[in-house]
Amino acid sequence: MPFNTALTRKLGIRVPVVQGGMQWVGYAEMASAVSNAGGLGILTALTQPTPEDLRKEIQRCKKMTKYPFGVNLTLLPAMVPPDYSAYAQVVLDEGIRIVETAGNSPGPIIKQLKEADPPCVILHKCTTIRHAMSAVKLGVDFLSIDGFECAGHVGETDITNLILLSRARQTMPIPFIASGGFADGQGLAAAISLGAEGINMGTRFMCTVEAPIHHNIKQSIVDAQETDTELVLRRWKNTSRLFKNKVTAEATRVERESTTGKFEEVAPFVSGKRGRQVFLNGDKDFGVWTAGQVIGLIHDIPTCQDLVSRIEKEAIETLTGANKLIVDKQPEADIRGKPIGDVSSDLKRSETARKNPGEAQIYDIGKSKL
Repeated sequence: MPFNTALTRKLGIRVPVVQGGMQWVGYAEMASAVSNAGGLGILTALTQPTPEDLRKEIQRCKKMTKYPFGVNLTLLPAMVPPDYSAYAQVVLDEGIRIVETAGNSPGPIIKQLKEADPPCVILHKCTTIRHAMSAVKLGVDFLSIDGFECAGHVGETDITNLILLSRARQTMPIPFIASGGFADGQGLAAAISLGAEGINMGTRFMCTVEAPIHHNIKQSIVDAQETDTELVLRRWKNTSRLFKNKVTAEATRVERESTTGKFEEVAPFVSGKRGRQVFLNGDKDFGVWTAGQVIGLIHDIPTCQDLVSRIEKEAIETLTGANKLIVDKQPEADIRGKPIGDVSSDLKRSETARKNPGEAQIYDIGKSKL
């Protein structure tokens, strides 16, 4: 059953779920699988070493799906920055008109994308309301509001999505989607109830059959708890949420104990090159890699089709089930507690609330985390 939100109407997708850009993950295999499943798949531009390599990846993705997909362009500080304009031009030349932007000073790139004919639909990722309002002035079409739960760059304000999404609803003059902490249909229903037009998922899509990373890393996500992430580089106001491992432990030790405060001391531990090798060699402790607190909600490794279909079904059940909580007459109260030692429950709960999170049994993958 298709959803009717500003996101689905604008992008031509069935389910309001976006696969966010992810370095070393956002290849054609990933993006096409999500788009084929009814969501919006996204290629990560800077996963490709050159603009021409991005062109080849876009062309490859076109052969793998007939449905809309987008490209992520993330602008980050660098000694020798990539030619962002050249990457953007390839996107335009290849007829892609959905772009996810993120990072510092996106104005020139957004201007370039908006001057195309037709203009691009731009989803811009923000971790604060202040930055979101700046993006509105640049003419973006959607905001992707990133709560503190998210993977990667979390910002420095530590505002979680329950507050951040409500603030966006109160203040944003354009539509927004929710990012950070989403893995299931109940989360999608919650985001919609808070005013979002859909959700963005990264870590959850890493843990799918089609994600082009080593199976050991997917299993590490399944086995993890929601407490198994680490905030790194806070001292340098470049805070990133990473999967907790031996390398993040060393990085945080250096960060905590350094007497000079020089970034060079921690740089070897947060090398992106080592992080890339993690996804290839399957050693979760080889380098740093991003993961959100949502790892605690992930119990299986489904196909993208199964995952998106499950999210769709759960969201519909949750939203329709919520309507049943509104009744014409208040029920009679039964103010009697349970006897001591009784751990059962005779309280009625909605069908969706009774769902056991241990969905892993369906795929015979993972373990109970409760």
